[in-house]
Amino acid sequence: MTKTLVMKFGGTSVGSAAAIRQAIEVVREARREWPRLAVVVSAMSGATDALLNAAHAAAGGDESAPARAAMDLRARHLSALRELSPGAKEAELIIAAYLDEFAALCHAIGVLGEASPRALDALSSLGERMSAPLVAAALRHAGLAAQAVDAAEVVVTDAVYQSASPDMEATQAKAETALAPLLDAGVTPVITGFVGATKAGVVTTLGRGGSDFSAAIFGVALNADEVWIWTDVDGVMTADPRVAPGARTLPELTFREISELAFYGARVLHPKTIRPVVERGMALWVKNTFNPAHPGTRITPDNGAARRNASQPSGGGDIKAVTAFKGQCIVTLEGRGMIGIPGIAARTFAAVARTGTSVAMISQASSEQSICFVVPDQAAEAVRRALEDEFRLELARRDIDGITTTDECAVVTVVGAGMRHTPGIAGRVFSALGGAGVNVVAIAQGSSECSISLVVDAKEADEAVRAVHGLIV
Repeated sequence: MTKTLVMKFGGTSVGSAAAIRQAIEVVREARREWPRLAVVVSAMSGATDALLNAAHAAAGGDESAPARAAMDLRARHLSALRELSPGAKEAELIIAAYLDEFAALCHAIGVLGEASPRALDALSSLGERMSAPLVAAALRHAGLAAQAVDAAEVVVTDAVYQSASPDMEATQAKAETALAPLLDAGVTPVITGFVGATKAGVVTTLGRGGSDFSAAIFGVALNADEVWIWTDVDGVMTADPRVAPGARTLPELTFREISELAFYGARVLHPKTIRPVVERGMALWVKNTFNPAHPGTRITPDNGAARRNASQPSGGGDIKAVTAFKGQCIVTLEGRGMIGIPGIAARTFAAVARTGTSVAMISQASSEQSICFVVPDQAAEAVRRALEDEFRLELARRDIDGITTTDECAVVTVVGAGMRHTPGIAGRVFSALGGAGVNVVAIAQGSSECSISLVVDAKEADEAVRAVHGLIV
C-alpha cells in the first residue's frame, strides 16, 4: 500500500513569508519519500488572538478595534501572498471574503453586546481559513501541486462550540470523498486545522491549539502511517528553555509521558492529539520547521520502554521532564462533619461539573476532613458559589466549616515512565524543592507513577521548575 503522511505546521511555521518559504522546502523534501502527503495548517501566529480580541472589544462597544484588526490581518496575509505567489488573485479574493465575514460578525456582536460561543467559533475559524489558501498558493508557485481544503467541509463534530469533538466515522467517509482523490492524484491538500462543522454545517472549533488535534483526526481518517507536528522548537524539551536554560530536546517519549506533559501545560502538543494516534498505532513526531535536519522527538507506545529505560539509568534520568501549569487555584472543602459521610466527594465534583470546569488535580487526606482540588483561576469563584449552593445545609449545620480558594498557584508536574521502577524519586524532588526554598501546598501522584504533581505559589513556579530540572542529567 502507498505510504501516507500527515504534517501539521503551527502558527510560527506559517507566520510570515520567510516561515512559509521554509515550510515549502520541508514539504518538498517530504514529497520525495511520501507520495501521499496531506498538510494541516494553523492560523498565522497571533491571528486567532487578534480575531478574538476584536470580537470581545466589539461586544464591549468598541467599533474601531475590528477595523484595525482587519487592516492588520489583511496587510499580513496579502504581503506574504504577494511575496510568495505574485498574481494569486483567487487566494486574494478568498482572504478578502473572509475579512468581510469577520467585519460582519463583529458588527453583529457589537449590536448584540455579547459574543456567543457559536459566534466566536465562526469568527476564530477565519485565521486558519485565510492561512490555507495562502499556503496552497505558495506551494503551487513553488512548483508543488496543492489545493486548499476547508476542514469544515470534512470534519464532522458535535455542537459543543469552542471545544467540539469529531464524529470519526462521518469524518472518515467525507475524507475519503474530499481528500483521497487529491492524494491519489499527487496533489497535497492544505487543510485548515482547528476547524470542523456540525452535521447541519455550522462551523465549530476544536479548542485552542486544536490544529494538532486536526492532524491526528486526518491521520486517522486517511489511515496515515505517520503524523509529524512541525513547530518552532527541536521537539519536546525537558523543560521550558525560557525558564530552565539547560533544557534539551528529548529523543523519545512514551504516549503516557507526553499526555501528562501536554495536559499540564507543555505547549508542544494539544492534549487531545495523543488519543487517536495511540488507538491507531501511528508514529507521531514533533519536529522543528526551522531546523528540519534535527531528528525531533518520537512519541512511542507504552510498551515496556519505561522498564528498558529503568534498566539503563543515567544518573537522574528516571525523571524526563518537568513543566509548570500556571493560572490555577486551589479550592478546599473542610470540616470535621465530613468524616465518614458517604457521597461528599461525588457531590463536590458533580457541582464542579455543572459549572463546566475541568479539575486539574485532586488531593484528599485519609481522615476525610478535607478535599482540595485545582481548577483554573478564572473559574474559582463560580466553583466556590456552586459548592456553597450544593452544601448549604451542611454549611449551616457546620458539618462543613468552610469552602475556600487560594490566590493564583501553579501545578508543577514531574514526568518519567521510569520513575515507577526507581525508589526515592519523590524524596529527591522534594529535597530539591526544599533546597530552593519552594513551599509545596498540595501533592498528587497517580497509581501509574508516571508523574508527580504538586502545587506551589505562582510566584515560585519558575524556581520550582529549575530546581527539579537540576535532577535531570
